[in-house]
Amino acid sequence: MPLHILSFAETLQGGGVERALLRMAAGWVERGHRVTLVLGDCAGPLASEVPAGVTIVELGSRHYPILIRLAGVIRRADPDILFCPGNYYTAIAAITRLRLGSRMPPVVAKVSNALVRPEMARIFAWGYRKWLQMHPLFLDHLVAMTPAMANEAIAEMAMPRRRVSVIANPPAAPIPDADPLPLPHGRYIVGVGRLEPQKRWDRLIAALPRLADRSVQLLLLGEGTARAALEAQVAQLGLAARVFMPGHVSDPLPALKGAAVAALTSDYEGVPGVIREALSQGTPVVATEASVAVREIIDAPGLGTVVSREDGDALVTALDHWLIPGRERPEPRTDPGDPVGEYLALFSRLAGQRIA
Repeated sequence: MPLHILSFAETLQGGGVERALLRMAAGWVERGHRVTLVLGDCAGPLASEVPAGVTIVELGSRHYPILIRLAGVIRRADPDILFCPGNYYTAIAAITRLRLGSRMPPVVAKVSNALVRPEMARIFAWGYRKWLQMHPLFLDHLVAMTPAMANEAIAEMAMPRRRVSVIANPPAAPIPDADPLPLPHGRYIVGVGRLEPQKRWDRLIAALPRLADRSVQLLLLGEGTARAALEAQVAQLGLAARVFMPGHVSDPLPALKGAAVAALTSDYEGVPGVIREALSQGTPVVATEASVAVREIIDAPGLGTVVSREDGDALVTALDHWLIPGRERPEPRTDPGDPVGEYLALFSRLAGQRIA
């Protein structure tokens, strides 16, 4: 029986949560289901990637509070399932359930960011954990992308195990009509992700002049509010000829494939899709221990290196290791499973329970 799945997001500015949502929506539509996507604002680099067949409802503002209007859309659309694409958005799910009461469809939320935040001040970490422990009151089911993230959700959110599933994101596929990206001449490190404080690209820029090979370049793909600060850091270190930040790209796979090594230097993450994308191209990864999922994915020495967040020396050593000329690269790795089908099976079960 076809389902009507409704999901929502703030904008299409290019975050990993939104990219994954669009890939899943494409799969749901291809399998004969109806998908409505509620957006605060439709503008952004991902607008061209919205799948054909998805119904778009635009609320008229790119600011988060506009999503409070989601309740009115649900009243009119009457979907079978509400999919919350990341824990950044769970506050909207909570407010919407308060407003709709018994008219609320089953809510499935995906864990998209770390639930343990060591970089927070103690009082904020305490408040964050209390907020997480409220989630079983308004979420019907939680999806984690790896077993370790599922265990973390059960511990931090007090979510019953029977209400937690492990489903990976659909893998990124090449985009045939994507604009070609000029790549650096010579060897380069690539970082893919928003230019936001969470990602701590300043760590990677600071490591560049300390590398043994001073000819290696850095390609950062993404856009965000930290651009000015990062550009100032590049200028201060005299790295303008070695660091390239061309902004958002619709298909980062060619850049990942061509890189000597991919790097992720975040303070916190959920399950970083870029690690899987790099490994799918046979590119090793150096990553900070930004979530419990990082070591799950980089689970063998031949795939990459995991370092502590604040250990700049370890970051330089790991990059130097993978930048040694002739260093063996990992075999391209494809994750098994059918994430689109697994989500649909979960949605069908929850929708059926609601009807019963």
